[in-house]
Amino acid sequence: MEFNNTQAIYLQIADHVCDQVQLQHWPPEGKVPSVRELAVTLEVNPNTVMRSYDYLQQQGIIYTKRGLGYYVSEDAIRKITALRREQFLQEELPQFFKKMFLLSIELDELKARFEKFKSRQSKV
Repeated sequence: MEFNNTQAIYLQIADHVCDQVQLQHWPPEGKVPSVRELAVTLEVNPNTVMRSYDYLQQQGIIYTKRGLGYYVSEDAIRKITALRREQFLQEELPQFFKKMFLLSIELDELKARFEKFKSRQSKV
């Protein structure tokens, strides 16, 4: 995994876990790789993965079964979508609107392009 310098590594790992859940590579109620397994896979310190798992547990995305490991919560996909949606609306959308304004892009043009994008996605 390639890490960037703009976000803490544990949060990037948490995003990776969320991606796996949303893509249903790790299904609801399914087991999540152990801290050591994921640390080896991502080539990071196990303490960093542990911090990511603690964060995800606080968000209700994963939970522990004592002595068995971590599991994906039943409603993890809904929680991830809500969390990411709010993050997008609060952090990314204002920057996007600023660029639209600076480049004089109108909502009508954006809507047409988005509809085109959606039609291509439904064919994939």
